[in-house]
Amino acid sequence: MKLLRSVSEVRDAVKRARSEGKTIGLVPTMGALHEGHLTLIRQARARCGFVVVSVFVNPTQFGPREDFARYPRSLDEDTRKCADAGVDVVFAPRADEVYPEGFDTWVEVKGLTEVLEGESRPGHFRGVTTVCAKLFNITQPDYAYFGMKDYQQLKVIQKMVSDLNLPLEIVPCETVREPDGLAMSSRNAYLGPEERRAALALVRSLRQAREAFDSGEREAAAIKVQVENLIRAEPRASIDYVAIVDAEDLRPISRLDRPVVVLLAVRIGTTRLIDNLVLDPNAD
Repeated sequence: MKLLRSVSEVRDAVKRARSEGKTIGLVPTMGALHEGHLTLIRQARARCGFVVVSVFVNPTQFGPREDFARYPRSLDEDTRKCADAGVDVVFAPRADEVYPEGFDTWVEVKGLTEVLEGESRPGHFRGVTTVCAKLFNITQPDYAYFGMKDYQQLKVIQKMVSDLNLPLEIVPCETVREPDGLAMSSRNAYLGPEERRAALALVRSLRQAREAFDSGEREAAAIKVQVENLIRAEPRASIDYVAIVDAEDLRPISRLDRPVVVLLAVRIGTTRLIDNLVLDPNAD
């Protein structure tokens, strides 16, 4: 496995792999790799002849009062995990390699980015779509792997790829969870023991949404109230948003008569966590 820092090095490595007839898989990450990331990597490894993992804490997707400075960074450990998983290249550029002096070109997806995370974190998705567009151009993947925990991000990236006719397939991967159900996230490292227990309010609330749905409830407002009440019962939890929206266009719905997603953003102490649950009335 190679650890590469420059765009030119990655392009040369991909070019050699292409000349050998290999398909290219990309797993974009911000590092602090956990089992969720490793699941994406294993899926890429199973399908692709050449796997690139990017490790880059992207400054442009963090707001001025967010956690960019303290976001967990563990490149040595990340590269070891990637080597063990059979990754071919880890691309870990410096910020000035991705955003050189004078950089002033941005990729924006309208509509999908103006609600939920986009409303709570202005400018966030502009940073996400721009860095992903750059990574796609640098690595030229056939497939790029994204976890469904960041559901809105997945939909935004799929929309960008479709609208711009980018020649790759976005592969959604199921959320990987801890044994107690908490969605794996690099930000879980911020949680102290009591906060970690409090974070299970997200898990309980989504389970309640599933139980209500399975019992025949189809009114979005009724399910939303149940979810919110369970979260508010946890003193350490503060709701940023609870939303039940169309699973494709993320527009609010009143009845669950088509696939929907329940989306949560909740602060446990100072740590902001997200999670979601897809509900499909048409599923067998």
